[in-house]
Amino acid sequence: MLMSTLVVGLVLGGTYALVALGMTIQYGVARIMNLGFGETVIFGAFLTFVCVTSAGLSPLVGLAVVVPLAFALSWLVYTILMRPLVKRARHPGKVEVDSILVTFGLMFLAQGIFTQVFGSGYSGYSWLQSPVPVLGASIAGGRVLGLALACLIGLGLWFAMRHSAWGLSMRAVATRPQFAALVGIDESRVARQAFALGGAIAGAGGSILSMYQPVTPADGAFLTMKALIIVIMGGVGNMGGALAAGLIIGLVEVLVAYALDPGLTLAATYMIFLVVLLWRPKGLFA
Repeated sequence: MLMSTLVVGLVLGGTYALVALGMTIQYGVARIMNLGFGETVIFGAFLTFVCVTSAGLSPLVGLAVVVPLAFALSWLVYTILMRPLVKRARHPGKVEVDSILVTFGLMFLAQGIFTQVFGSGYSGYSWLQSPVPVLGASIAGGRVLGLALACLIGLGLWFAMRHSAWGLSMRAVATRPQFAALVGIDESRVARQAFALGGAIAGAGGSILSMYQPVTPADGAFLTMKALIIVIMGGVGNMGGALAAGLIIGLVEVLVAYALDPGLTLAATYMIFLVVLLWRPKGLFA
């Protein structure tokens, strides 16, 4: 039973890590604090739900549909709403404050739309429920595949950021934005790409989450909060740290639910977060 719990924690943590990776890219490169980030995750989950239940498609096809649509939607949000804030801001701190206010409104707008379309209850589907042996435990195939997809996307993105010219441009803007133009990097274009890429990753995380767990319109706020906690725990802008912190949070949540009470999972997450802030305010892996 304990081994099954640990594997389930890894699955959940892998999804959390992938979602937090999207927020890391958005904030680290574009300098946008997106409080509507979790709604992009829920968008991916609901769209996959529609693909499966209404169109009769595989969730994997739903994932392939979600990623480009979430990218395009995030691109439009940045171009229409965020870019004007960046242009008029006199310093980076002003951009962060303005983006918090704007995306806070977007969060409630998206929640209202989701509630109107899907209702306030849980929406989910059954897929690959047959047990698969993993490390001596029997885990539903959908969970195992979800973990594999999260790891594949996360590691692939990390490799691309480290070993491609595109990734080098992203890291240059994230670490030294004031010098990016000196080497021919268009900071505005890279920031827009980063925001859109973060949204695509969030959508992918939501699609994977829907493969093994139902969602509600209200889940977006909690996912934004957890992603922010993971980003800070791992070190702002640290992709490897976000992946590791996501796995830690997932394991802690399922272990607390298994050993104590499921109602204490959120409290345990906050407790770890506070300890990290007191002990290593720059993050565990900074």
